[in-house]
Amino acid sequence: MTSYTTKSSRSSWTTRQLCLAAAMTAVVFLATFVPRIPIPLGYAHLGDAAIFLMVLFVGRREMLFAACFGSALSDLLGGFPLWIVPTLVIKFFMADIAWRLIRPDHREMASLLRMTMGFLAGSLWMAVAYTLFGALLYDSLAAGLASAPGLIAEGLLNTAVAIVAAGLLQKALLHR
Repeated sequence: MTSYTTKSSRSSWTTRQLCLAAAMTAVVFLATFVPRIPIPLGYAHLGDAAIFLMVLFVGRREMLFAACFGSALSDLLGGFPLWIVPTLVIKFFMADIAWRLIRPDHREMASLLRMTMGFLAGSLWMAVAYTLFGALLYDSLAAGLASAPGLIAEGLLNTAVAIVAAGLLQKALLHR
């Protein structure tokens, strides 16, 4: 009888990881697509709160995949295809910034201060990057800057929602 073994590669995904990434992509998409509030050059949403919660409760690869593709899918289906590539880049780094500040040692529990700083840093990156991409895509710094107040408000709202939801979820998980 012949035995076959395969080398396990860090780059391969388990079925569990793939299913989790797909489910979290759907969560990000829905949180981004459904509560759309118009702002100059786009819309505000709660998708970033979902991404921030994934920073706390999901693995890094799954979180980055869901952040990028859930957000980009919302741009595609929401009528903003011009923003798909910028969104992929912006959401990757937004989520990665939050991850690196909140979970640098891969700990599961993060302090309130660390969460707040990580979420705010990710939100600041998001607001600056979308402002700059808006100026680039519309060939107008004024157009890009017009979206900045809405993006900053979106970042603050998503940070607050994620912090409150994280507290509730952590309590629920502790009382299981």
